[in-house]
Amino acid sequence: MEKEPRRLVNYATLPICLVLTVLVYATFFQSNDTLIDSWGYRLSNSSSERINIDAVDPQEFLLRRLVRGDDRVQFDFNGFSCHTDVHSDLCVANKPVRIYNKGLTVYVPYDHHHQPQVKRIVKPYARQEDETAMKLVSPVQILHVNSTIKPPPACNFTHNVTAVVFSSKGFTGNVFHEFNEIIIPLFITARHFRSRLKFVITDFELWWVQKYNRVLSHLSGYDVINPGDGSVHCFPGAVIGLKYHNNLALNSSDIPGGYSMLDFKQFLKESYNLKTNHVSEIRKPVLMLISRHNSRRFLNEDEMVEMMEGLGFQVTKAEPERVSNLDEFAEVVNSCSVMVGAHGAGLTNEIFLPTGAVTVQVVPLAHEWVSTNYFGEPAKAMGVRYLEYKIEPEESSLFDTYGKDHSVITDPESVISKGYYAYRSVYVDGQDLKINLERFKKTIIEAKQILETSTPF
Repeated sequence: MEKEPRRLVNYATLPICLVLTVLVYATFFQSNDTLIDSWGYRLSNSSSERINIDAVDPQEFLLRRLVRGDDRVQFDFNGFSCHTDVHSDLCVANKPVRIYNKGLTVYVPYDHHHQPQVKRIVKPYARQEDETAMKLVSPVQILHVNSTIKPPPACNFTHNVTAVVFSSKGFTGNVFHEFNEIIIPLFITARHFRSRLKFVITDFELWWVQKYNRVLSHLSGYDVINPGDGSVHCFPGAVIGLKYHNNLALNSSDIPGGYSMLDFKQFLKESYNLKTNHVSEIRKPVLMLISRHNSRRFLNEDEMVEMMEGLGFQVTKAEPERVSNLDEFAEVVNSCSVMVGAHGAGLTNEIFLPTGAVTVQVVPLAHEWVSTNYFGEPAKAMGVRYLEYKIEPEESSLFDTYGKDHSVITDPESVISKGYYAYRSVYVDGQDLKINLERFKKTIIEAKQILETSTPF
């Protein structure tokens, strides 16, 4: 009888040792991935589907990170909230929703028995302040329904991850607006879901989806949904609309996960398989000249190239047809040391430049504010050095068209005060540039000097 307690102790010790072994292994041999990453990313038998582990990073937690203040109070109270600001609408539902593709309607459960239906209209594109853009965006109708009074349509397809609904219309076709109003807001809104979501793209444009396939596939582990077939898709929750911060900008204090512009650039590097991290890795400096064909053209472009080559640059020209294939063009930009261009959408590609590279923006007449705010300030956050070359009136074709004493030359504010379309017709669409090579040469030399002193640390 004396040996029996000892046997009991030995039997109890075995499971305790096993537990301790597991804990020690987890402490010393855990991978760099977080437990959320390790558990929540397991692939199922289908290559296009991922298993969502509800016990880790549940949907409610992920959705809740998108709302703040009174919106969060509302979200916590009834599982739904909408936030509207000057740029965008963002609605978040932590409830089973049904998205009826016919008529773009999102059905959200509603518990109030005395009110059968509440309706809200959202246009899921991040440029609410621009009437021209928003006219092109189809509205999404959000209906809060009491299913006991008026049941929503039955599900044709059931999904186990969150839906993110946004429009690919607006000013698409212009790379600045594509990044500014869709791609960056999409990253801000969706990155912290770590691919466990599905995109429902209204105003579906196949060419746009193909152009940005690498971005979309790195933000979601699922095929996108084209809501043009009239079917009903059911989700455990949804985000309608995208968060927006500023021109080509991310505010890390207002992003789930605290991502910065440098994090976004790293995301692009991974998406497009870009190799060059820092400009110092490029042996002979390569200068990319953005060549425009319609407005704000360089009228003496060949002479500019000759001058740049004379300073020791290998010059590559970015023609419009070359820019259209983003998968290939991103790699070309990433291999460049300097990007030079007149103010315009093409300068958006500075986002693919390696750290320490230089952007030189040629600022046409009456383009000071847009040049600084659209490309100048964002470049600094990208880890790119920024230089401006502000042309003199004599370098603008408007000088010859109107004469040196005309208000177009002497008083641009008098034209700007007449409204955007008056300004656009003169300064945006009606202006070309003939650069003073001797004066511009000083800016290119400065860019080269920056490269020569640029180091990774």
